[in-house]
Amino acid sequence: MARIFCVANQKGGVGKTTTSVNLAAGLAKLGQRVLLVDLDPQGNATMGAGINKAELKASIYEVLLGMSDVKTVRIHSETGRFDVLPANRELAGAEVEMVELDNREKRLKDALADVDGEYDFMLIDCPPALSMLTLNGLCAANGVIIPMQCEYYALEGLSDLVNTIKKVHAKLNPDLKIIGLLRVMFDTRMTLSQQVSSQLEQHFGDKVFRTIIPRNVRLAEAPSYGMPGVNFDPSSKGAQAYIAFGAEMVARIKTL
Repeated sequence: MARIFCVANQKGGVGKTTTSVNLAAGLAKLGQRVLLVDLDPQGNATMGAGINKAELKASIYEVLLGMSDVKTVRIHSETGRFDVLPANRELAGAEVEMVELDNREKRLKDALADVDGEYDFMLIDCPPALSMLTLNGLCAANGVIIPMQCEYYALEGLSDLVNTIKKVHAKLNPDLKIIGLLRVMFDTRMTLSQQVSSQLEQHFGDKVFRTIIPRNVRLAEAPSYGMPGVNFDPSSKGAQAYIAFGAEMVARIKTL
């Protein structure tokens, strides 16, 4: 039975896709069977895994609307060594079309149930908004990984996301919990980063992952080559941090 995790934060540019792609590749390096679900119409996770979103014959759009299934649509990422449920711009239209469908919040959950036994982990890269797509991700997941930068605006947005997670837990998905907060794009030279990091640890305790992802040029370059950073330059600090994060995730799962 797969563990299903959303990578979510309604703030844009906080490293959700970078985290999703590199965690998937890091877990694959550790021998885990991984499915990466791209739930963002921008399709960046699809491209970052080396799959051309412009050439897709079918995408997660067809899966959510019941026109196809996960087994038919998924593609294997050769550069990441994991499977991908890809997305492109068509997915933006799914929000409107899903409004009139029965059980619209749980379309993704029902679709992923077909391949539950084939994976150890399913990672869902959510869009930067608390939308119907994000709601589908939260309803399908066992837990939420929240990547965030250590800055004050990020702290403000965090409270909104935590409240949303609590509401989904209460009304739609009693299995949902916050797995942890991941500090990303961390710059040790900035006093503010250190201060916000300390505040997170004080407030959230062991919900804050020990692994910290540094700001790293090689991680930023990797998507343009269609590769996860952990495979693009395995010796870089960013790649090593994501591999360490993958190991921490595997260890944390055993304690849940």
